[in-house]
Amino acid sequence: MLFAMVTLFGLYLLFGGLNGIGRTRGERQFSGGMGDWGGVLHAGDQIRVRLRLEIPGFLPLPYVIVRETLKRHSGETWSFEESLVPSINGRGELLFQTPPLERGRYAFADTECVTEDIFGLIEHRGSFAARGEFRVLPRTVHIARWQLLDRRNRLLGPQSVGNVSGRETNQVGGVRDYVYGDRISRIHWNATARTGEWKSKEFEYESIPKTMIVLDAFEDHYHSSRQFETAVSTAASLLEYGGRENIPMGLCSLGRSVQVFEPTQGRSRLHAMMDHLVDLDPKGGGSLLAALESTLKQLPRGAVLVIVTPLDGSSVMDLVRFAQTHQMSLSHLQIAEASEREGESSRQWTASLRAKGVAAYRTGSLDELPAALEGGTR
Repeated sequence: MLFAMVTLFGLYLLFGGLNGIGRTRGERQFSGGMGDWGGVLHAGDQIRVRLRLEIPGFLPLPYVIVRETLKRHSGETWSFEESLVPSINGRGELLFQTPPLERGRYAFADTECVTEDIFGLIEHRGSFAARGEFRVLPRTVHIARWQLLDRRNRLLGPQSVGNVSGRETNQVGGVRDYVYGDRISRIHWNATARTGEWKSKEFEYESIPKTMIVLDAFEDHYHSSRQFETAVSTAASLLEYGGRENIPMGLCSLGRSVQVFEPTQGRSRLHAMMDHLVDLDPKGGGSLLAALESTLKQLPRGAVLVIVTPLDGSSVMDLVRFAQTHQMSLSHLQIAEASEREGESSRQWTASLRAKGVAAYRTGSLDELPAALEGGTR
């Protein structure tokens, strides 16, 4: 009897060890904001994860503990643990939802499965890898109109007139005096006959300014991570506006490393800049002027520079002089702390920039950005 009991117990342990928990297969699917691996996720969104398990073997399992780990590009992790009871054929399904996600790249690590035999004597473990990578774009806000890029905006300065006025359209915008060398097709015959002097047609121009969004990515310039996220979201919102309005817009991030995307039209270029903003982290510290000077050869001539930074004062005035020296226009978009209110010093700073022909904006949150840009200088 003792021999029979030991034999049966040994066979039980043998078959239990050969059970399929170590050979578990799984498939992961996303739904919600991403759809089925499609769609776009923005900061603050959540996704639902459906995990299907298939455990080979013939011995029944009382339960299976599933442990998931979601890793962000910055090294942060989020863990999830849940149990399920597999069916007779070893199949099971788990559905869970992530918390609101921050901007960045995410990937699921190997899924760990833990179970015990029906008597709770021995614990068995296994793991498998299932596809689970996605990215979360910065949060953006819709900008209906940006006064800075209005062709009639005098804050752009005379050095940008040739840049703001692009190629001619077929729409006649007025009549001017004839200039030697004008083509015959440009002559306005009715005005010439009426006045007795040669007159030429003046066509309207497309407003296509070349704009560079210059993002301050120095860590020591920001008081909190939330303030930096507001700056990144502001830059992303401006880029979306440029893509929607067909404005050649580029991006320059100034941090420990400097990255420049020259202003061009096209959705592919916009995707590349957004992809750069996904995993951009503030690194180190330094001078904005020195970093911007290192990119001078990559900046378009006569470009409109939009500086997105929490700084003001002498650091920004150095950038203003840099832009004026190299025949560029500059706009200052200050990212303030959400708890800060605009005081007398802020109004004086804005007034001093306007006196120098510099468009100045100040926002404490992303929701305030459209009103600041649409309504002019704030």
